[in-house]
Amino acid sequence: MKVRFISLASGSSGNCYYLGTEKYGILIDAGIAARSIRKILKEYGIGMETILAVFVTHDHADHIKALGGLGEKLNIPIYTTARIHEGIGRSYCMTEKLHTSARYLEKQTPMQLEDFCIESFEVPHDGTDNVGYFITIDDKKFAFLTDLGEITPVAAEYICRANYLVLEANYDDEMLQMGPYPPYLKERIKSRTGHMSNAATAQFLADHFSNQLRYIWLCHLSKDNNHPELAYKTVELKLHDYGIVVGRDVQLCALKRTTPSELYEFE
Repeated sequence: MKVRFISLASGSSGNCYYLGTEKYGILIDAGIAARSIRKILKEYGIGMETILAVFVTHDHADHIKALGGLGEKLNIPIYTTARIHEGIGRSYCMTEKLHTSARYLEKQTPMQLEDFCIESFEVPHDGTDNVGYFITIDDKKFAFLTDLGEITPVAAEYICRANYLVLEANYDDEMLQMGPYPPYLKERIKSRTGHMSNAATAQFLADHFSNQLRYIWLCHLSKDNNHPELAYKTVELKLHDYGIVVGRDVQLCALKRTTPSELYEFE
């Protein structure tokens, strides 16, 4: 079965990822305008009528902006935990609240949606509630961890099972430390419920590398405290220190904040 992946946007201005087959697709988060989602997918020949559902990681604005339009106007089911739904309902950016489109997930309880087997799991972040997603299509296993302050044993278990991994590398330690953010914000970002640094992500990947891992996409890069090239190099060099060669043993990509990725297809 052919599986397709696109990052529509990945960063603090908005996050949205597409995962699909030749017939159907799902979105992970919808933190950019609904018209932008529609436009980008159309450019790849993907119609909104093929989107089965949106799966939400947490209730921060850069992950939920388009949920009202997609859920209530296009009747696309919006899946997440009950607590995340509560947070979505309270969010200032939700000018159109979810009613008929809201669907509820229990963490670590798999659900089947056409060809997709989807399982949510706890990750540490400072939303009302926070999850990553582990999605199996045919024999291909995808893990999405977009915002987390550290990799817990639960999160590590799902990462280590994945063939295709979308994992946060939000900031470079030195850029954050020397940058313009106020001290309280720097501490929030570095905390256990904040974000992952390039170095922490690189070290985890090197320590836990699995031969079944095919692709790594570094996601949710900071505009002010990171660069795609820097995130890429940090991970590439750490993997090389452990004898893992990017391009030979695994493919690596740093996703851009506001620019869609290429369309990836896997047989």
